[in-house]
Amino acid sequence: MVAQLDYPTMKEVFRRFAEANPHPEGELEHVNAFTLLVAVALSAQATDVGVNRATHGLWPVADTPQKMLALGEDGLIEHIKSIGLYRNKAKNVIALSRLLMERFGGQVPSSRAALVSLPGVGRKTANVVLNMGWGHPAQAVDTHIFRVGNRSGICPGKDVDVVERAIEDNVPVEYQRHAHHWLILHGRYICTARKPRCADCLIRDLCRFEEKTA
Repeated sequence: MVAQLDYPTMKEVFRRFAEANPHPEGELEHVNAFTLLVAVALSAQATDVGVNRATHGLWPVADTPQKMLALGEDGLIEHIKSIGLYRNKAKNVIALSRLLMERFGGQVPSSRAALVSLPGVGRKTANVVLNMGWGHPAQAVDTHIFRVGNRSGICPGKDVDVVERAIEDNVPVEYQRHAHHWLILHGRYICTARKPRCADCLIRDLCRFEEKTA
C-alpha cells in the first residue's frame, strides 16, 4: 500500500481538482431527495447511465413515497427491469417508501442512522444522499474512489471504511464538500481500472502510482 500524501501535496491535488471542475455533480438523474435516494439504491452493481435510462420514465409518475407505493412493486419492475437485481431492488424501494411514510412523515431523513435503517440503504448510499441532498461533507466510497485513493496516496486504506476515514482526516476542509465527486469522476474517466490515462492526469506529478502509463 502506498503512503498517505502529505498535507501540502493534498492541498495542491484538490486545488487542481477544484480549478478544473469548481462545481462537480453526481451523474445520477433525480428531481428531489426521494428520487436521489431511490436512484442511488438502484445504482448498486449497475451503471449510472443504466439507472438514468430506467428512471427517465419513472420520476414523472413516482417522485414521492406516496406515488411509489401507488405504483406498486409490479409497476416499478416494469420501469427498472433493465437494471441488475431489479426484483430485489424493487422490493426494497417499495419497503423503504412504506417506512418513509410510516416513520418519517413521507420525508427523506437527514441523519445517517435514520437512512441506513431503510431497506437496501447502506452507508455508501446514505453518504451520497447526505452529501448531494443535504450538502453535508459525507464521503461515499465506491470502487473508483477505493482504486484512486490506493493508487495515488490520496486516501489509501485496506477497506472502504479506512478510505472514508482517510478522506475525512486528510483532505483540507475547504475541499471536503466535493471531495468524493472529484475522486469518483477522476476514477471513472482518467484513473480507470485497466488502462489509466496517466498522460491526461492533472495530478500525475503528485501521484504515488509507480506503474504510470505513457
